[in-house]
Amino acid sequence: MPVPPCPIAVPALTGLIAARLPARQPAVIGLTGSVAAGKSTLATALAAAFPVASNVAVVGTDAWLLPNAELEARGLALKKGFPESFDAAALAALPAALRAGPVTIPGYSHRVYDVDPALARRIDPPDVLILEGLGFVGPGIADQVDLLVYLDAEPDDLEHWFLARFMAYWHAAADDPASFYARFRSMTEPEAEAFGRMVWATINRPNLDNHIIQARETAHIVVRKARDHSLTLLRA
Repeated sequence: MPVPPCPIAVPALTGLIAARLPARQPAVIGLTGSVAAGKSTLATALAAAFPVASNVAVVGTDAWLLPNAELEARGLALKKGFPESFDAAALAALPAALRAGPVTIPGYSHRVYDVDPALARRIDPPDVLILEGLGFVGPGIADQVDLLVYLDAEPDDLEHWFLARFMAYWHAAADDPASFYARFRSMTEPEAEAFGRMVWATINRPNLDNHIIQARETAHIVVRKARDHSLTLLRA
């Protein structure tokens, strides 16, 4: 339900979430929001704030993105992160699989911007699973989570964070020819910044406006992040 907007720190948010989880294991928390909102960072902080006795696993939904070659074959290369770019059935099967035993989580690398089998990892059933990322719109994993948290932010702040991340990868690619971003190193820095803004405006902002934001309407908890990374509780 809507609440009067109020500042909230990560430990208090963790307590609010933990109090609403069912007894079954693993209890599944979905954490979603725009590209560049800081979902991975918040998921890690939430996991660290759970009681020491709790075994909490953090898994990113990027692991269930279709490989780049398959996206290209389907004409979806410019729709990565859109609902149709995920193996939705495999992602939705994760909670039940973890309740049955250990599961191998596929690997994904933001550095090479693709599925990376070398990063696959095997995890045992945790007490709590924090599943963070995109892919929570429409039937699938959204039906399997016990509590959905939406990390909201102003569009200008999201663009600012996206561009900062894009440029960080661009700079790092100067010494990493295997990086996906190495292909953009022929650009000057201003050209790379302009390209990053174009990617935001033509891919990530439309995905937010047309798909991702729908999860905000159905989320159990909505938290707003400000430019200074402080959090405000909007719905609980």
